[in-house]
Amino acid sequence: MHTKNQSIIVSGGSRGLGLHMCEQLLKEGNKVATFARSHTEAMDRLAKEYGDAFYFTSLDAVDAAGVARFVAEVADRFGALDSVVNNAAIGQDQLLMHTDLDTIQNIVNINIIGPTLLTRAAIKHMILGGGGNICNISSICGSRGYAGLSVYAGSKGYLDAMMRTLAREVGDAGIFVNCVAPGFFESEMSSVLKPEQLDTIKRRTPSGSLSNDENIFKVVDLVISGTANIQGQVLFVDGGITN
Repeated sequence: MHTKNQSIIVSGGSRGLGLHMCEQLLKEGNKVATFARSHTEAMDRLAKEYGDAFYFTSLDAVDAAGVARFVAEVADRFGALDSVVNNAAIGQDQLLMHTDLDTIQNIVNINIIGPTLLTRAAIKHMILGGGGNICNISSICGSRGYAGLSVYAGSKGYLDAMMRTLAREVGDAGIFVNCVAPGFFESEMSSVLKPEQLDTIKRRTPSGSLSNDENIFKVVDLVISGTANIQGQVLFVDGGITN
């Protein structure tokens, strides 16, 4: 089941997984808006290819007023706001005792405060519109421990916990809230891992391979399609490593 004819916000859509999701959602016939702190050539390409069906702006995810204005503008441009994918995040590869306060605060801001502000702004429009979908891109690190990822893992565990509670708060308004939790996959965040670390992860994965952007997108697509009656769940896309 594919998502079609929706108005969707994907945070952090200028590159990586976020860009892949924007591209695929646009191909399916949706209207997609995204924001990031930095502009990329891919944003110009999508704007040229999809015209008014695509909207990008440079925005700091922790700018509460800016996020609220962006969400309102998207709902006005597209005529509705059906789904939000909280994708923007930064990683970590450092033991907690060596992690300075600036790094901790930056992870908390981008991975916790950012998606919370976007979700808060979005659900107001979704309630008025009769429903919608919130999908957080979480991580298996929110459920399993990995040395050097304590603050990052904590931020993803927050998304899982917030999701479960929010599903109870807004479920009766027709809003579905879920998390998609990838395992380690080829991305900027996993690039900090050494090749031997990635090889070890692959060997321990029942499927024998890391997930990729398309594997993750297919699950996100199902969750926000509004047809699967999935509510308050963390869906792992990790080749079975969390089994």
